[in-house]
Amino acid sequence: MRHASKAYAKVANETANPRELEARLLLTAAAKLQTVHDNWKDKPTGLHEALSYNRRLWLVFLDALTKGDTKLPDTIRQNLVKIGAFVLGETFSLMTKPKPDHVKNIIRINRRIAAGLQGKA
Repeated sequence: MRHASKAYAKVANETANPRELEARLLLTAAAKLQTVHDNWKDKPTGLHEALSYNRRLWLVFLDALTKGDTKLPDTIRQNLVKIGAFVLGETFSLMTKPKPDHVKNIIRINRRIAAGLQGKA
C-alpha cells in the first residue's frame, strides 16, 4: 500500500503544472514549520529539519527567479527575490536564536505565496 501511494505521489508531481507544484511545496514547508510551532518547547523538536527543507526550497526558487528565462514581470520577480531574501534571513536567525514568532512569519509568507500561485490570493 505504501509503495502505491509513493508511486501515485510521484506521478502527481510529474504531471502537476509548475505553479501547482510550487504551491504544494510551499504548503508542505509551511506544514512542517507549523508542526514545530505547535509543539514549541525550550528546544523546538524538528526545527532544524523544517528550516532546512524551507531553506532548500527557497534557494531553488531564488535560483529560478534570478535566471533570465523567467516569464514573470520584473516587478513581481524582484518582489519575490526580496521576499526570498527575507525568508532566508529569518531562517538563519532562527537557526541561531529560535523564536516562535519568526517561525510564524515564514509560515504566513509560504501560505500566502502558495495561495497566490493557486489563484486564491
